[in-house]
Amino acid sequence: MSEYPHITLNDGNSMPQLGLGVWQAKNGDETANAVRTAIETGYRLIDTAAVYQNEESVGQGIRDSGIDRDELFVTTKLWNSDQGASNVRPALEASLKRLGLEYVDLYLIHWPTPGRDLYVETWKEFEKLKSDGLARSIGVSNFRIEDLERLKQETDTVPAVNQIELHPYFQQQGLREYADANSIQIESWSPIGGSRGNLLSNDALKRIGDAHGKTPAQVVIRWHIQHGLIVIPKSVHAERIQENFDVFDFELSQDEMRMIDALNTDTRVGPDPGAMNNH
Repeated sequence: MSEYPHITLNDGNSMPQLGLGVWQAKNGDETANAVRTAIETGYRLIDTAAVYQNEESVGQGIRDSGIDRDELFVTTKLWNSDQGASNVRPALEASLKRLGLEYVDLYLIHWPTPGRDLYVETWKEFEKLKSDGLARSIGVSNFRIEDLERLKQETDTVPAVNQIELHPYFQQQGLREYADANSIQIESWSPIGGSRGNLLSNDALKRIGDAHGKTPAQVVIRWHIQHGLIVIPKSVHAERIQENFDVFDFELSQDEMRMIDALNTDTRVGPDPGAMNNH
């Protein structure tokens, strides 16, 4: 019960199931301290992105932790304006320089931006980055079934991961079933519903938490884990970072899982990938 779980991806690489997200964390001490605290707490997955503008501080936090690089799983993402065959490799090389790393464990296309129709040629460059060892695993973020189907038809590599908005109010069951059928691992962003979702004030989650001596946030993180999802709650506060990790000493019952499953309202807190086409 207390072991930190990992999931084997479709390329054979092992990815920690719980990590730290740093979206909206400021570049500088805030992010560096959060990353160092997370690693000291026991996290081994750190998720950032070029557009977050905090890769330098993520790298600093990794160095400050003193842990061996091989023990960590670091993810970053290609921003929309860097899609297109000639832009991809320079963008990753710039991210690696900011991170102070020789490779990332997972590189993701941040959004499909379907209106721009560049993600297929971008993905073919991702295949080369993996072959060259600059990214151990490659995946996508916010891809819909139709986007994944195009990659399946037009390229040679199935994404290892699809990182999507997923929380009890927005459970994306159809996309999860597609991913399962195609050996794509789902990773949940905004896993506790974001600041606008009011998920953590839900009475059912409070009751379940009270039964286990846990907070609603811990209950929701545990729900993701028991569904086999990778989950990356974000925080820059040491107490919350530690709280979010303290989810391996209890288990939700089948009835409790069903209660949370029943909360779905198909309500997003983030952008719709079909309409997200900005540079």
